[in-house]
Amino acid sequence: MSKWEKRNRPVRLERRFDFENYEKTRNFLEQLGDLSELKKIFPDISFGKTYVNITLRPQDDSPDAQLQDVERQFALEIDELFH
Repeated sequence: MSKWEKRNRPVRLERRFDFENYEKTRNFLEQLGDLSELKKIFPDISFGKTYVNITLRPQDDSPDAQLQDVERQFALEIDELFH
């Protein structure tokens, strides 16, 4: 997970994606929305004209939840959208 950063308090994966222009940002967000609907995983997203920040948290919302393979795999699938 090359560019994803793992944080521990709270446990999460974070990554920033930078784009050349708003059209590319919008296209990425549309593809991400489709992927999220398909996988039923809905990350925290913030964005601007030429960037998107994504935070993936454990699907289990218990206080001691840890990241699982499903979140790591989803991060890889998001990376594929970016290429």
